[in-house]
Amino acid sequence: MTTIAPAAQSAPPTSDRRLLLGVFALLGLVMAVWGTRMPAVQSAANLGPGHLSLVLLGAAAGMVAGLQLGGRLAHRHGPSRLLIVPAIIFGLALALLGQCRTLPTLIVGAVVFGLAHGLLDVGCNASAVHCELAFQRPIMSGLHAAYSIGALCGAALAAVTTWMPHNVLFAMIGALTVLAALTAVPGVRAATSLDQAPAHTEANPDAAKPTQTAQTAHATVWLLGALAAACLLAEGAAADWSAVHLHSLHSSEATAAAAYALYSAAMAGGRLAGDRLTSRYGAPVLVRVGATLAAAGLGAALITGSAPAALLGWMALGAGLSTAMPSLITAAGRGGPRAVGTVAATGYLGLLAGPAAIGAIASFTSLTTALALPVVLAAAVAFASYRALESR
Repeated sequence: MTTIAPAAQSAPPTSDRRLLLGVFALLGLVMAVWGTRMPAVQSAANLGPGHLSLVLLGAAAGMVAGLQLGGRLAHRHGPSRLLIVPAIIFGLALALLGQCRTLPTLIVGAVVFGLAHGLLDVGCNASAVHCELAFQRPIMSGLHAAYSIGALCGAALAAVTTWMPHNVLFAMIGALTVLAALTAVPGVRAATSLDQAPAHTEANPDAAKPTQTAQTAHATVWLLGALAAACLLAEGAAADWSAVHLHSLHSSEATAAAAYALYSAAMAGGRLAGDRLTSRYGAPVLVRVGATLAAAGLGAALITGSAPAALLGWMALGAGLSTAMPSLITAAGRGGPRAVGTVAATGYLGLLAGPAAIGAIASFTSLTTALALPVVLAAAVAFASYRALESR
């Protein structure tokens, strides 16, 4: 018996990884459907831009609260406890949002939707950190690739079902989410690696590093959060401004729309290859090189000022930053679920504030000047990430 137990413990928990792949993909799918059909939500409730911003602000406030609450709950009860109930609430909230026709009900629904999103985000990322340690090799980038692929599928689904009322689509995706969560209950109960890191960490070089002081660890978590905010600001810039950038270069509607698709495809491809590259070169080197590529690619596109260069620049941004967030979450997760919640919450503030900041800068200068912001921040990630990731 003493010879069998270690072998059983060292077997990679592939069923846990498959479970997390499904959670990440479903999260990306739901968020893409919600975001892509936002104009239909706005039209059904007859909302102006200002009122719609209140709905989005409600979702953002709920999400940040969920990230912070999720960190505490996962620390106390284990992150796997946040994979089922928040997912059910997430699906129900999406379905209910499709039925809302007034501003107050939309705001309330958006707050609940964002809260469930934040709880589920912490649950899947903190669980992924523990599962990665059990595998004793990088798997985080592949899990985040599942999110990107789910988002691409969600956007495509929303695009080909524009003939369908949004409340019907939301109800269908909400029901799918609830059903998937209920189906996953046995898998979560049988999971062996989601709630705690394995005791056998000899193969993990980070385990040999000296323990950080509380003050140093706290500072590192905030540095990781700042880097996450920089990365997600660039992601928000791509989502909201890449098509506008191409349009300003006199591109056709189809070419302008292709900019974000190419960015998303490059990010998904980079994340699919990210685990192998991380194993070979290490996260500090990979993130530094990738962020340098992102800054140089988009920076060169802005200087060149042509549509082909712009498309390549947005692709370079997506590919270059593809492994940054998975690496930052892995580093934060070694400080516990609360650290994951803090880094994720700080990062999402960048995602929310970034597009507005770019718009404000563009109104006083030009769009080309404003888009230098993600270039500068990608360069900052290249400069500061090595030390932050190496110290974890």
